[in-house]
Amino acid sequence: MKEFQVDVAVIGGGPAGLAAALEARKQGIEKVLLLERDTSLGGILQQCIHDGFGLHRFNARLSGGQYAQRFIDQLDGSGIEVKLDTIVIDMTDEKVIYACNPTDGMMRIQCGAIILAMGCRERTASQVLIYGTRPAGVMTAGAAQRYINMEGYLPGKNAVILGSGDIGLIMARRMTLEGIKVKGVYEVMPNPGGLTRNIVQCLDDYGIPLHLSTTVTRIEGKERVERVTVAKVDEKRNVIPGTEEVIDCDLLVLAVGLIPENELSRQAHLEMDRKTRAPLLDNNFMTSCPGIFAAGNVSVVFDLVDYVSLSGEIAARGAAKYLAGKLPEHPQYRTVTHSDRINFIVPQRVELSADEDLTFFMRVTAPYKNARLVGKCGETVICNKRHQAMVPPEMLECTVKVAPQQEIYFSVEEG
Repeated sequence: MKEFQVDVAVIGGGPAGLAAALEARKQGIEKVLLLERDTSLGGILQQCIHDGFGLHRFNARLSGGQYAQRFIDQLDGSGIEVKLDTIVIDMTDEKVIYACNPTDGMMRIQCGAIILAMGCRERTASQVLIYGTRPAGVMTAGAAQRYINMEGYLPGKNAVILGSGDIGLIMARRMTLEGIKVKGVYEVMPNPGGLTRNIVQCLDDYGIPLHLSTTVTRIEGKERVERVTVAKVDEKRNVIPGTEEVIDCDLLVLAVGLIPENELSRQAHLEMDRKTRAPLLDNNFMTSCPGIFAAGNVSVVFDLVDYVSLSGEIAARGAAKYLAGKLPEHPQYRTVTHSDRINFIVPQRVELSADEDLTFFMRVTAPYKNARLVGKCGETVICNKRHQAMVPPEMLECTVKVAPQQEIYFSVEEG
């Protein structure tokens, strides 16, 4: 087994990992190692040929590949070591990584700090409890995207999409452009799960119907999908008898949500947050294990890649502080609290001594119009920002100045 020792290891070469590795070098960290399981960098962005990336960071409409390439180009001459086709098998709370690849074989990597940037994965049919057979033609939206955009295959001719997540909405348009008939998008919740701009540009502009409070209840087909049954649901998501409808199709695309990829986090016994299903983070995006940080969709599922990159940079700056001995050995925290109109906030806690500008990310629990995001640190108002509309699919980002010792509280106020 080969032995390596590095200052910072970044696990994942997508937008969060790329931004974290580059920021770590900018912070003066000498030995930065970037580990990626694919044969090329960029993560999921490689298969995202649609535009809309980089509007915040670069003030430009880039494809996923173009966005990733802007970071990849900066790796030349940066001194960052990149290992592709590398699978991380295990990670310990002592900051030891076990990995392997065809070139080095098995590796033991002792790290000064680790930044987790493994991204997220899609929920599958078994996770949404659809009854019936298991024929070919049932796949996640990301799999359909890869088939069409990277492999050059059409996965079907007549499609039904379950879930209105952004990838599913984008694939509704993409499949239509490739000649696949999209018979409808079915969403179990009473509100869409994707961004408003994607509903307009990907469904409305192409005449694709969106059915809310409706789900797929059954799949039928022997070797390949032949038909699915859809039905209306009530407010408790129970099927309403008599509303069933059978739709002939040979492709069922699932866009039913994303889950942070956190097997390594659990192996290292990191404390997890029930709402985000990801590690509990502090203001430096450090986890409950000192020296292990998390960024990107492994920390919380973001809606914009610009926020993914920003979180990578926050984690890298935290790693630099940790290596320089600027973080408390046994930090004391105050929990960031919020009203019941907010579903979650990341980071979830802040050091008692923190006296700096901090960025928080959050989602609301329901749609609100003409509302304000209000943040307080003690009795001081640190955020009072009006939004014409707040909806659960869209992440709210807020950078505020916090003071030491004071409680931090966020709320949504209408009117």
